[in-house]
Amino acid sequence: MATQMREHILGVASDLFSSRGINATSVDTIVAEAGIAKVTLYKYFKSKEQLILEYLRQYDEKLWQKLSLRTDTGDAEPREKVTALVNAVLEWIADPEFKGFAFVKASVEFPQLENPVHQTSVEFAQTLRNTIAGIAAEAGIKSAETLALQLSMVIEGAAITENMQRESGAVQHAKELAKILIASAN
Repeated sequence: MATQMREHILGVASDLFSSRGINATSVDTIVAEAGIAKVTLYKYFKSKEQLILEYLRQYDEKLWQKLSLRTDTGDAEPREKVTALVNAVLEWIADPEFKGFAFVKASVEFPQLENPVHQTSVEFAQTLRNTIAGIAAEAGIKSAETLALQLSMVIEGAAITENMQRESGAVQHAKELAKILIASAN
């Protein structure tokens, strides 16, 4: 029961954070939407910050679960694996249910570098970049870190553009740009 209540609170907060924004969502709004008392929320989460950090962790887990389902490339060449990963992220961005990357939005809402929410957001963005760089290095790309940064910029730019202007073609252009970057990386 305790786990169910914790997940219920986290689910309600996650929906509100992704649709309204983190700072625009008060604890009072969360408890009202969850149909619980404020003391119940604080029983499971010591602070709103702890709830936000758990939201980001859960978002990150779900992101990697979705990507692992879409990137099972078997015996593909490492460059093809880089392309598959980038395309999987971009296809997810094209999904009408996509509301932007939680870690990007959180870093904007919490711009202070020392803030734990900002730091966690940076870590999650770095995980994507490190994953791309690792696969690129396996492919023998000497500039794997540079390629990973470039592809991360393409992905994050496409996410922002697509979130602001649905069906803008941003995802397709991002796929084309990623293909060029991957092909020209050495």
